[in-house]
Amino acid sequence: MDKALQTMIDNMPEKTGKSLNEWKGLLKTKGIQKHSEAVNYLKKEHGVTHGFANTIVSLSKQDDAAPVDLVEAQYKGKENLKPIYEALIAFASSLGNDVTITPKKTTVSVIRKRQFILIKPATKTRIDLGFKLKDKQVGSRLEVSGPFGTMCTHRVQLTDTSQVDSELKGWITEAYEQSV
Repeated sequence: MDKALQTMIDNMPEKTGKSLNEWKGLLKTKGIQKHSEAVNYLKKEHGVTHGFANTIVSLSKQDDAAPVDLVEAQYKGKENLKPIYEALIAFASSLGNDVTITPKKTTVSVIRKRQFILIKPATKTRIDLGFKLKDKQVGSRLEVSGPFGTMCTHRVQLTDTSQVDSELKGWITEAYEQSV
């Protein structure tokens, strides 16, 4: 589990008046199906801040769903891209013991103190690798963030493991070093 999420869960009783399990039980009794309705209910009826409400509802829904390996789901039908993903994760993890890998539904965030790269299987033949790089010029390979919007400052499109080269590793290292 992500450290920030664990901290949020640990602080929940003090900040909201109930533990995560107590909130989950309350939501179960209400039977609210829509995520936004459950978040609004917690905010309006119980004064829970948006961040805590969203976390409570998200974790409640995870309990109801069958466990899914998020990375496996991302690469289903895109298995040819998995070696690129694995090379990226292996390198990013080697940068320090403070690196956290956080799979989400469609992307994987790689975080130090904050996210420094974002890995997304964009098509059946391409991974988009997003970066947070300060004052870095774009070039023929290092592009503007494109579909990542404000989550990243730059993007590199990868179609083969050979592209996880010293130049790319340099940018990953630079993003890692800037994410303190």
